[in-house]
Amino acid sequence: MASTANNISPTTAPQPDINNGNTATQTTFPNFSTQAIHAGQEPDKFTGRPVIPPIYLSTTFQQKSPGETYGYDYGRSGNPSREAFEECLATLEGASHGMAFSSGLAATTNLVHLLAAGDHIVSTDDVYGGTNRYLKKVAARFGVSTSFIDATDVDLFKKELRPQTKMIWIETPTNPTLRLVDIAVVTSIAKQHNPDIIVVVDNTFLSPYFQRPLSFGCDVVMHSVTKYLNGHSDVIMGVVATNDEGLANQLRFLQNAMGCVPSPFDCFLANRGLKTLALRMRQHECNSREVYNFLRVDPRVDRVIYPPCKSHPQHATYLKQCKGYSGMITFYIRGGVLEATKFLQNLKVFTLAESLGGFESLAEHPGLMTHLSVPEEMRKSLGINDSLIRLSVGLEDIEDIVGDIDQALAKSGAKSVDK
Repeated sequence: MASTANNISPTTAPQPDINNGNTATQTTFPNFSTQAIHAGQEPDKFTGRPVIPPIYLSTTFQQKSPGETYGYDYGRSGNPSREAFEECLATLEGASHGMAFSSGLAATTNLVHLLAAGDHIVSTDDVYGGTNRYLKKVAARFGVSTSFIDATDVDLFKKELRPQTKMIWIETPTNPTLRLVDIAVVTSIAKQHNPDIIVVVDNTFLSPYFQRPLSFGCDVVMHSVTKYLNGHSDVIMGVVATNDEGLANQLRFLQNAMGCVPSPFDCFLANRGLKTLALRMRQHECNSREVYNFLRVDPRVDRVIYPPCKSHPQHATYLKQCKGYSGMITFYIRGGVLEATKFLQNLKVFTLAESLGGFESLAEHPGLMTHLSVPEEMRKSLGINDSLIRLSVGLEDIEDIVGDIDQALAKSGAKSVDK
């Protein structure tokens, strides 16, 4: 007896097309499972005008004929939800091209894969611990070497450039000691050495609302989207933006070939986060300013690092390339690891956790948390000691934020010293 699969006779019935008033044809099938799979799912029906870009969870896309697509073929290679985020972020950074990745480190990995064995990177020494770990312990195994330097020292930077130097990695402000690197100066020096050097700037700490690195001459800007861009601590994601079409084509190839792509749902959330970025960044700045004003005169605090402050060593650079500031503050509590630990344990509004840039206030101990993987001697030279605390000031009421810091300092055992 022939199977029913060989005798299917689809029937059609006119269906109103809510998108344009015309009638669309919906195919129906006589058997339950077939109906469950196909009814209402015709690929050509989703042509409406939604105000909010929909979430395209499909892993594959219908083709016109073999090898002829409607713009997409497979979810890793391209997805409308991902492209909506990529285009929006690229525009905010003043870029022509944007590529999203499954994490900030995935973006870093794809950028380094632009290089080959024997190539050399010059990187700021005070970088995110994960970047340091990847360059030192992973990229190095594949023959890509890295020199970590204080990129605020122009003479030192010049000395580190070699014939093999193919990439400059700048993080500004740096993490966690908040040094500022002059993007235009470093880029100019690098390009004079070799016009083909790729200059990358990690803009995670400021977002494009307060800093646009491409406008200062660098080739690529990258972000951990997890932080300020998404802003809600519920997405792990990274992104790269550039105006260089050649680099963009290479990065898109790597994005597909290496497969480090984010999910459509994460892209939807991150795209939503961008819509409130300006509002959030303005409030982060207001709150961090008040926290700085409190900490700078508190006798239980030894020193505060805050780039908008006129006494900051790179304040002139801040005025040159930043339009404002985020919620990131670093300070040294009087005492050591015991006082720092007690302070962090007694916070109520702040949450003791890694990461930053969400609407909630976070606090951490870089030496024991985010930068533990950085070699101890390097941590010491960078000033990442036992008393260093990093704050990501959130969007709570400022009275509650400052009050929380005050009461935690009181319970920390930090000794008061007149300033």
